[in-house]
Amino acid sequence: MRVVRDFVDLPADQRGGVFALGNFDGVHRGHREIIATTARLARRFGAPLGVLTFEPHPRSVFAPEAPPFRLTPFRSKARLLNALGVELMATLRFNERLYTKPAGDFVRDVLVDGLDVQGIVVGYDFVFGHRRSGDADLLVRLGRDFGFEVSVLAPVTHDDDVCSSTIIRVNLETGRAKRAAELLGHWWEVESHVRRGDQRGRQLGFPTANVFLGRRSLQPALGVYAVHVGLPANGRTTWFPAVANLGCRPTFGGESVVLEAHLFDFDGDLYGREVRVAFVEHLRAEKKFDGLDALKAQIAADSAQARALLALPENAADRFAATVDLASQREAGS
Repeated sequence: MRVVRDFVDLPADQRGGVFALGNFDGVHRGHREIIATTARLARRFGAPLGVLTFEPHPRSVFAPEAPPFRLTPFRSKARLLNALGVELMATLRFNERLYTKPAGDFVRDVLVDGLDVQGIVVGYDFVFGHRRSGDADLLVRLGRDFGFEVSVLAPVTHDDDVCSSTIIRVNLETGRAKRAAELLGHWWEVESHVRRGDQRGRQLGFPTANVFLGRRSLQPALGVYAVHVGLPANGRTTWFPAVANLGCRPTFGGESVVLEAHLFDFDGDLYGREVRVAFVEHLRAEKKFDGLDALKAQIAADSAQARALLALPENAADRFAATVDLASQREAGS
């Protein structure tokens, strides 16, 4: 997948595509339906399959003091879109120049003159342009004027819930990690590097990998989770079942939130390595223990519970593997 950061003077092979347009935070089932539709339209036109998105997320520009909210930072989003078969990811810098551009100017300057799109696919609630003055209906009309096709998709539901980034955030913030994963179509992950900690876990007999959540990523409910920890290498990821604590470590008087994962059946040095932590199920809230013996006993119980849960087929690391290539699968069946 190629990534471009601007829409001015693009090479000919990066123009003339069919694009899904939106923020795609989470790359959830609704987003995947949009991309699947885009893939069908791209094949009909014999054109590249693209996604047009924005960085930073517009919400972080308009509400910079709000708590972190992103489901998928740029790198994670790019990885998910690449897995869906997207050929070109056009990432526009969301700044004053862009968000003050009138809706009609955005279509003319970016979609027509810049990308020379043949088709655009958006969700039913898509808005764009200065003061959010443009919506899907306006995009359809402008598409007719400028000569490109526009498809607008209805909401996508899963077990009676609309697949939306907002609903997924609520599920994660209230400890319903598995429900969030069902709406996403993949486990929700933190992707970062392992940092050196105070090694208390090793002293307790449960060595942990300390993973930085990032300043812009959503913080799910604090507590203990059954997780899968993935170690990427040579284009593949090897997954290990694990138990993780997300919290301030009140037993030790901690104040900042830390994610610590104890990998089962793993013996190696993880310091500095990139890891992916996939949240499967919230086991319990964080609590303060009276002493180290009580803490060690609880960690052992948490580990046993997490190991048993992760052994179930419904909680396997690759449970959602069948949906990873959704776009090409839908295309093959169309």
